[in-house]
Amino acid sequence: MAESFVITVEPLGRQVVCRDDQPILDACLRAGVWLPHSCTHGTCATCKVDRVDGDVDHGEASSFALMDFEREEKMLTCCARPRSDVTLEADIDIDEDIEMFPVEDYVATLVSKDEIAKDTVRLVLELDRDMSFNAGQYLKFTVPAGDSGDAVDRTWSIASPPTQPRTLEFHVRLVPGGRGTDGWVFKDLGVGDQFPVSGPYGRFVLHTGQDNHTIMVAGGTGLAPIKAMLRHGLENEMYEGEMTLYQGGRSREWLYDVDYFRSLAEEYDQFTYRPCLSEETAEEVAAAGDDPAAYGFGMVTDVIAADHASLSGCKGYLCGPP
Repeated sequence: MAESFVITVEPLGRQVVCRDDQPILDACLRAGVWLPHSCTHGTCATCKVDRVDGDVDHGEASSFALMDFEREEKMLTCCARPRSDVTLEADIDIDEDIEMFPVEDYVATLVSKDEIAKDTVRLVLELDRDMSFNAGQYLKFTVPAGDSGDAVDRTWSIASPPTQPRTLEFHVRLVPGGRGTDGWVFKDLGVGDQFPVSGPYGRFVLHTGQDNHTIMVAGGTGLAPIKAMLRHGLENEMYEGEMTLYQGGRSREWLYDVDYFRSLAEEYDQFTYRPCLSEETAEEVAAAGDDPAAYGFGMVTDVIAADHASLSGCKGYLCGPP
């Protein structure tokens, strides 16, 4: 039977009960105590905090994100599990314009699974009840136990806006040999299947209280949180400034929702859409009967540099491959 300990979060002075088999981050988020985090897999170091007092098991913390010499005084809350009462001190920078919602557990039913680009599918889930979240946040999926071992968690970003609190969209790209994709989503997962999810997680969200020209850069399925932000900002009239999306792909077969974003650009004067191809040339696009003028060519960063003499005063949202 799991033992429980008290986690004291400074400088908030909040106390949270955490089981000894539960990551400290998970206990805090479920209690409505926000701590900085991003990947939740022990590799990004966003959740690194000072361990003022107490003992922990560092778990799966990467030696790159939490170096050996740091382990006596610091920890990654997404991996660390308490072995005594713990006091931590975190750099908590809360944006007053954003309401953070506690993490809860849900049962999801797969409504649809459709191929939308090369090695990429769109999943639409129906939750067992409404979930409050911010545009750009993600859910944690429990991948069922298979021949390769116990159940594991995988995270995917929500691609639909918060005004759809029960029917959620996700974009998932195949990872060859991946337990969550090759071994589940692309293999066994079918319409009507039910499975547990939890959330919302993450702080990569649209800041609706600003009106800067927003430059959004999305590569591959990094488009998912960006799409949620754009839909929330435009369709729900939550953002007043200009919004420009640069969607990058090696060729047109890797891009998706192109027609949707083009129609969005026609409907909203404040929105500009720039699909970019890093490997397919203008000549190849023309030979296939498509209009080269509808695309940018080269790396997304090159297209942005050609489009803008300066990005001073702009706000950036970037998601996708490094």
